[in-house]
Amino acid sequence: GISFPAGSGLVAFAAATGTMPLDMPESVLVRFTGELQPGITLRDLVHAIPLYAIEQGLLTVEKQNKKNVFSGRILEIEGLGHLKCEQAFELSDASAERSAAGCTIKLDAEPIAEYLKSNIVMLQWMVKEGYGDARTIARRIEAMEAWLANPQLLEADPKASYHSVIDIDLADVKEPIVCCPNDPDDAKKLSAVAGEKIDEVFIGSCMTNIGHFRAAGKLLQSYEGQLPTRLWVAPPTKMDAAKLTDEGYYSIYGKVGARTEMPGCSLCMGNQARVGDETTVVSTSTRNFPNRLGKGANVYLASAELAAVSAITGKLPTPAEYLEYAKVLDKDSADTYRYLNFNELPEYTEIVA
Repeated sequence: GISFPAGSGLVAFAAATGTMPLDMPESVLVRFTGELQPGITLRDLVHAIPLYAIEQGLLTVEKQNKKNVFSGRILEIEGLGHLKCEQAFELSDASAERSAAGCTIKLDAEPIAEYLKSNIVMLQWMVKEGYGDARTIARRIEAMEAWLANPQLLEADPKASYHSVIDIDLADVKEPIVCCPNDPDDAKKLSAVAGEKIDEVFIGSCMTNIGHFRAAGKLLQSYEGQLPTRLWVAPPTKMDAAKLTDEGYYSIYGKVGARTEMPGCSLCMGNQARVGDETTVVSTSTRNFPNRLGKGANVYLASAELAAVSAITGKLPTPAEYLEYAKVLDKDSADTYRYLNFNELPEYTEIVA
């Protein structure tokens, strides 16, 4: 599905009549091809979109006479059909930072089926535990089961036309991409900002999932002593935090002196905890608007993997330095980037059986 933002009056109209007038926006197609390169993460692909748009003259960083091809349009992403739904969310979440009206990602049926089977068990568990309205949840379960029985996917028309097309060959994305202080449009390759001293690091927000926290933990576990930076860790959900605790990752965070926050938005919200005034920060949050994470803070947006390396080194590393650390994750990436499939977790399946 796809949703569009609307004011309270339009939402009330839709609630009362069951319909909503909509001028269908134009679309911008982002088409990925090729194979992901070693050490490159999905967050780097998120940032590759504005970087390539800048290179094509479709996006400018300067506010005066700003050009933004994504503003008010639908961002359609193709070429990454194998992604898990949790991974796809990382790309679609960032469409808000592009000022897009909405985002679609063309996925294969298999990851969608896997995600729905997991969510059916979670919803059944919620009913057993007394969460929410059982009838409403039951209707959701029925809709998911109906789709699984007859999988149908929306696809673009073969002859669809687009306002613009941005082609990104993954073979050309050979180093991490960050968004520089303090604008999520200001995307640059890591080599352009390497060496910048980092004071604080935040790993959290809806742009992260449990795999990112395992990756950070595996990078941190061989570090001896206290980190040269202040590291904040805030998994997005209580379920993630519980699983990471069971797997021993919270012990790793504590050993290096990381500050573990209550699961949720934390620093990303901008009105809860705050980084130090005028600090330089690497963050996995959605956006880096001025003063959002802290007064006068300069915030780089980056992947959880690059954030963890920055926490260890106290600086933005060179691409070569980063890739050396990334080799640690290549050894057991299947274990690291496992997701919470509730239909495979006894603590859920035993309750709903």
